[in-house]
Amino acid sequence: MIRLLTPSDHFEALAIINDAAQAYKGVIPDDRWHEPYFSAQDLEQALREGVVFSGLELDGRLLAVMGMQDRGDVALIRHAYVRNCERGKGLGSQLLQHLAASEKRPVLIGTWAAAGWSIHFYQKHGYRLVSPWEKDRLLARYWGVPARQVEASVVLADARWQASQGI
Repeated sequence: MIRLLTPSDHFEALAIINDAAQAYKGVIPDDRWHEPYFSAQDLEQALREGVVFSGLELDGRLLAVMGMQDRGDVALIRHAYVRNCERGKGLGSQLLQHLAASEKRPVLIGTWAAAGWSIHFYQKHGYRLVSPWEKDRLLARYWGVPARQVEASVVLADARWQASQGI
């Protein structure tokens, strides 16, 4: 079952995010890695910024989380994670398809450039990498991440965004 997360889910959501984020350790730039990868304060900040988290639950156990953030003319997929022991079972795909299907606006996704598995996952679902110049512009406009993170990131866009750009 896919459902919106409630405050009572926050502890478990953090556990999922930090478990799955271990895949980034030693892959993303060392200066962008920290423990925990996503703290309770990070979660609170994301919620204040309007990220709405959904989760995939099976047999009463939360297995995957993904956020959607309204940024006006686009929506962003944020903080998409599946428990390591549940990866490869289609849970992330189910969540992504559910969230994207409920969205009318173009959807953009940012991820680490060194996380090839993440890029491949989104490409498998029809998202395409934008140019490096466009990536820099989009990250500045919609994400507001530090310059060092911009350098180490990519942005993928759905077909609606591509069509809006004449691509």
